[in-house]
Amino acid sequence: MRKAIWKDYELIDTSMGEKLERWGDMILIRPDPQIIWESDKKNPLWRKADARYNRSNTGGGQWQCYNKIPAAWKISYGDLNFRVKTMGFKHTGIFPEQAVNWDFTAEKIRKAKAEGRDVKVLNLFGYTGAATLACLNAGASVTHVDASKGMVAWAKENAEVSNLSDKPVRWLVDDCVKFVQREQRRGNTYDGIIMDPPSYGRGPGGEVWKLEEQLFGLVNMCMPIMSEDPLFFILNSYTTGLSPSVMEYLIGTIIKKKFGGRISSDEIGLPVTETGLVLPCGSTAIWEK
Repeated sequence: MRKAIWKDYELIDTSMGEKLERWGDMILIRPDPQIIWESDKKNPLWRKADARYNRSNTGGGQWQCYNKIPAAWKISYGDLNFRVKTMGFKHTGIFPEQAVNWDFTAEKIRKAKAEGRDVKVLNLFGYTGAATLACLNAGASVTHVDASKGMVAWAKENAEVSNLSDKPVRWLVDDCVKFVQREQRRGNTYDGIIMDPPSYGRGPGGEVWKLEEQLFGLVNMCMPIMSEDPLFFILNSYTTGLSPSVMEYLIGTIIKKKFGGRISSDEIGLPVTETGLVLPCGSTAIWEK
């Protein structure tokens, strides 16, 4: 399992469906249904947390604050800075386990730049822009696409606090599928594509779709917008029904078939301080030339 190592974030402990985390100076307790074990909860921070997200029996939930929580605060990963906050449905705006993929893309881009190559990256379902910032910081030009106006605005804020606002980036509020279709017609191509689709979504007519049913089509439609000599394609998933090996096979049947190269896949996770074990947090499949 690939694991992300942070200074400003720490997964302190896990027990009975919850994780104890440090986000900068803030201690949060958030639910995680895969934590089916019980620990002794010896760490005193379980009883000194600043806030806890409590799930509701009817769906959703809310934050219970024990201390005053800032509206937003900054954490850093290397040269990248992010504004995080307690938001609806337990999230904070960053998925810290994804740092392993930020490092991967940055290394690929820097190597290509050292060889005198310009690199264009497309970040689909870009959320608050962490992957976009990693690519910009490494020297790529990036097109960031997300259907949420609020998430794109948040991504811009993260670029500002990371001093990357002047880098070559397009911030687009758009439906990712429709955008890719238009890029096909325009003949635009990209050297790297990052795809982090939600587990569930709605189609143009409002119909509900499941990722595992639509994923092949989503990946396949990106083929015409990959450059003649692409660097990477990254597919992330938090859908329990999609194992890393299934994702690897899927992109192997599409991307490797055309471009060769190699494919790898694995769970990504975060080390737990109290146990020394790693909590799995999602899956990634990567094609690289």
